[in-house]
Amino acid sequence: MNPTLADFGKDVWWIVLIKIVAIFAFLVVMTLFTIWYERRVVARMQVRPGPNRHGPFGLLQSLADGLKLAFKEDIMPLKADKVVFFLAPVISTVCAFAAFAIIPLGPFVSIFGERTPLQLTDIPVAVLLVLACSGLGVYGIVLSGWASGSTYPLLGSLRSSAQMISYEVAMGLSIVAVFMTAGSMSTSEIVNAQAKGGEGNLFGFSFPTPGWYALLLLPSFVIYAISAVGETNRAPFDLPEAESELVGGFHTEYSSLKFALFFLAEYINMVTVSALAVTLFFGGWRAPWPLTELGTWVNQGWWPLLWFVVKLLIALFVFVWLRGTLPRLRYDQFMRFGWKVLLPANLVWILVLAGVKTMNREDLSTQQQWYLIGGALAVVLLAAIFWPGKKETPKKPLEQQLAERPPGSFPVPPLDLQVPVSPRAKRITADRDTVGAAERKVV
Repeated sequence: MNPTLADFGKDVWWIVLIKIVAIFAFLVVMTLFTIWYERRVVARMQVRPGPNRHGPFGLLQSLADGLKLAFKEDIMPLKADKVVFFLAPVISTVCAFAAFAIIPLGPFVSIFGERTPLQLTDIPVAVLLVLACSGLGVYGIVLSGWASGSTYPLLGSLRSSAQMISYEVAMGLSIVAVFMTAGSMSTSEIVNAQAKGGEGNLFGFSFPTPGWYALLLLPSFVIYAISAVGETNRAPFDLPEAESELVGGFHTEYSSLKFALFFLAEYINMVTVSALAVTLFFGGWRAPWPLTELGTWVNQGWWPLLWFVVKLLIALFVFVWLRGTLPRLRYDQFMRFGWKVLLPANLVWILVLAGVKTMNREDLSTQQQWYLIGGALAVVLLAAIFWPGKKETPKKPLEQQLAERPPGSFPVPPLDLQVPVSPRAKRITADRDTVGAAERKVV
């Protein structure tokens, strides 16, 4: 029997307490493992051993780093707002933990004789709760930059807020297609909807559709995957903490356990968006196709938890893979990609999906379906033809650009082999010009 919305809210209090502690322990252990996992995989990509000193295969390296941070001096900047400076990492960490509460890890299991779903809770708008928690978590980053009383953290926090707004929209729209197909926003219902493949009908032809939404809704999955990387501030979208531009970004002034909390929140967010991707697009805790042929036992008891963790590790590998292979994007390129590529592609895909579902429900004839498809393509074609193109202004010669610049100015970006004039040299030149003008006036 698969869990549904009606099965939640009936657990005794000590079962709820056990689930809360288990989720907390699971996320902490997954964070420690993911740090080690990332270091080992990146080291393998760079043909080096990676952490191998502490424990077997270096598994205790993350724990050693955590202890090192705990015993470091906690430094408070002189101009910092102390209360907000302390609360900012706490907000980010609490929101990161709260978002995992609605992720289904398995079907009904027996815990000390009590039969309960392997999920803390579920609500009719469970997926929106994850988006809300991720949005609230950015407040911690914004407040950390504002409360630090420093330039680089403030710039990093502003980047993070703009990045969250841009890619939260794309992520939310990518999930709309899942809602339309599953008919629910509940995570347990979405997992149940992917249990078996359906049957599609287009132009009078019936064909089987896959159960996993990653195959059925491939554009939505691709957009979600890209948005998830931007949402979690991971490379190549780690612009709020770009070391080459902002030293350390929003957490530049943090040290000791406060820095560890930001580090913990980042990796928990990675685990959460990966777990949500597994839930929405890869069948959740259900075993993949070859294993389902072995019998129904593969989706019963504690076995589904194993399948869920394996899928989760594969999703986390993609984060590590992107970090080890792609360079960091420029900020304007990143924002342009979110608003001008992901958002329009999302809207067009939702429109196409809604049209296909409408045609299937209205029992339209084949001729009527062709008319609708042709009309939609004609509108897209006309929009592409009459869309105003980008006007390229003619480039002026270099000599003309230099002649039009006011004296003492410096081009941004600088021209090749040009070094900006220092402020001291500008002052000396200005004083000399003033004295020369005065002497000429006297003569």
